[in-house]
Amino acid sequence: MTPPLLLTAVASKPEESRGRRHPEPESPTRTVFQRDRDRIIHSTAFRRLKYKTQVFVFHEGDHYRTRLTHSLEVAQIARSVCRTLGLDEDLAEALALAHDLGHTPFGHAGEDALGRAMAEFGGFDHNAQTLRVLTRLEARYAEFDGLNLTWESLEGVVKHNGPWLDPSGAPLEGRPIPAAIAEYSAEHDLELHTWPGVEAQVAALADDIAYNNHDIDDGLRAGLFTIDDLREVPLVGPVFVEVMARYPGLEVSRVIHESVRRLIDAMIRDLIAETRRRFVRWRPRNACEVRGMGRPLAAFSDEMAANDRALKAFLFDHMYRHEKVNRRTDEARRVVRDLFGRYLEDPTLMPAEWGRKLTPGDDRRAARVVADYIAGMTDRFAQTEHARLVGHEAVRG
Repeated sequence: MTPPLLLTAVASKPEESRGRRHPEPESPTRTVFQRDRDRIIHSTAFRRLKYKTQVFVFHEGDHYRTRLTHSLEVAQIARSVCRTLGLDEDLAEALALAHDLGHTPFGHAGEDALGRAMAEFGGFDHNAQTLRVLTRLEARYAEFDGLNLTWESLEGVVKHNGPWLDPSGAPLEGRPIPAAIAEYSAEHDLELHTWPGVEAQVAALADDIAYNNHDIDDGLRAGLFTIDDLREVPLVGPVFVEVMARYPGLEVSRVIHESVRRLIDAMIRDLIAETRRRFVRWRPRNACEVRGMGRPLAAFSDEMAANDRALKAFLFDHMYRHEKVNRRTDEARRVVRDLFGRYLEDPTLMPAEWGRKLTPGDDRRAARVVADYIAGMTDRFAQTEHARLVGHEAVRG
């Protein structure tokens, strides 16, 4: 029997880490990447993910995913893939657990509203906000702000979707680099022109796998679309048809679960196989060469990538733009917009420790402080604050 092909040579090695921005004694019992993971789990921002939602506001139902359950699902998939490929599981898990820390309350509706409010003050980007959380906003340690994660973890968070710059240093596809990322990298170079390590690439695809499949699950259970609606979606439709044919009369909840678990398995197997194919074809010798390849090493096959795009298009039309969801997202945008206006007009409405971050006469800094404060809110706290400051309840079920 042929042993499975491992990518150990290109895995990130804890003992070869580029270290932390603020030097500190390392743990005698944990690798640097295990320690990064543990710091993320114990952070305030991570705990708040329990009450931050993806599509539904938090009181829609107890069985729908939150940012926390999503992050755990991403971590499980990323670890499984990395274990099979011989990569560093702990780094992949840390990246999976950290990737949503910068998200606002109310999912993408909240980010959209905060982005519009911050348009004249430097904008808002959840990836950049995650970096701010990890390097500035978490206030736990005596000697530094943030969590002081390793270079590899910060690089993976910032570049999990690929480079920000081309080899000449110009923004890719005219995509401007968020100020928080550019400013941090100017002081602690994250090499924005290269791809991240392969563990970050795996974590990004694990995010896609988890996100798409749990949205199928949540969307069906919420009645936003039906199994019949999914029949024409490549990969997804045939899997549901196969399950229903094999188990006639099976209750719908079990049909959904059985189909979703098969879809996740199919996407994971494809990711592993395609990544191995690319490794054999290009033969990078180490993690540094992976960063300099100019293309991702971890990827779906062309067929699976097309399936992934088709599923995303279906979910966009049938879930994210569904009337029921739009009604709540419109209300969520109003909550964020109203809170931003009230805090910017009167910063004393924020807790005193946030007010102390302001600089008199600096409207741009004031807006960033307000955005940091709102982005850290849970759905529930944002609603409570809105009711207190504006005087009426919002985002009703």
